[in-house]
Amino acid sequence: MSKLVTLTKERDDLSLQVALIKTLTDFINFNHNESKRIVVIYHVSDLKKQSITALAEDSSSSSVDMPADFKRAILNCLHTGNPHTYRVDAQRAIKLHPITGTMGHVDSVIAIDADHTNEHLYNSVCMILDIYQNFILLNNENECDTLTGLLNRKTFDFKINKILAQMHSGSNRKEDKTNQKYFLAIFDIDHFKKINDQFGHLIGDEVLLMFSQLMRQSFREADPLFRFGGEEFVGFFECSSTVDIQNIFERFKQKVANFEFPQVGKVSVSAGFTEISTFDTSSQIIDRADTALYYAKNNGRNRVDSYELLIANGSLQENKKEGEIELF
Repeated sequence: MSKLVTLTKERDDLSLQVALIKTLTDFINFNHNESKRIVVIYHVSDLKKQSITALAEDSSSSSVDMPADFKRAILNCLHTGNPHTYRVDAQRAIKLHPITGTMGHVDSVIAIDADHTNEHLYNSVCMILDIYQNFILLNNENECDTLTGLLNRKTFDFKINKILAQMHSGSNRKEDKTNQKYFLAIFDIDHFKKINDQFGHLIGDEVLLMFSQLMRQSFREADPLFRFGGEEFVGFFECSSTVDIQNIFERFKQKVANFEFPQVGKVSVSAGFTEISTFDTSSQIIDRADTALYYAKNNGRNRVDSYELLIANGSLQENKKEGEIELF
């Protein structure tokens, strides 16, 4: 019971999944005299390449090699959204269950190596999974934007404070995160008011929904994406350099520009982003990204600008005394 209490205290996807693994691992190994039974969550990091990562009890996530028939079983469970039994041999079977993530869709599969001939044990495992999924559903209703399904403004404060605390405490293991940096970007659909005025709010909502889908397709599952309201979207990203993340954003900008929105046609997006530093406050980070976005909107739109690069090339000048920015 205490494990379930711990499970429902978590909020972000990774922490929730690790808590679920620990809860089920402890449960299926209680009074178990044989070798320890394990629980693993598998995530398809690239659907086209069918590359799969495994999340373990110690919070480590890594790519894994597995038998082809086991991979097929995981992909089948993910695609159908139905439980699946993978038989290792005549005496041993692994139960696969689809898992809904905090974004509201099935994005991973949990593999439970347990004695499934024990009906009471298996029913209890299913009950824990049901509790987990119900909690995820409540989380989604509270923390996700109702139109796009992206995270909402209220959740943003929790996420950014967690990232800053992580950076400040140095809790990220350096060997796993060499040269990785955090960035915050603000995306704004250009001339969105004209879309609403010309086509109506129903079509405008459809543009917002499709734009959010393009974001999901373009960025990693691990990158938290938010709708701030209206046509403004925000994301946290990890990357090794400003140049690399700029290229990623440029590709997204081009993807939006090439997309044909029904009835509306072509739509463009402007973006401003900034690197997150260890001792930043959330307001400082948002202000920098917003300043870069403001520059992009006032210099032709359909462009991506980095706050740090604008400062470096003299396009923006920071007033150190007042903490304000002058535009040139």
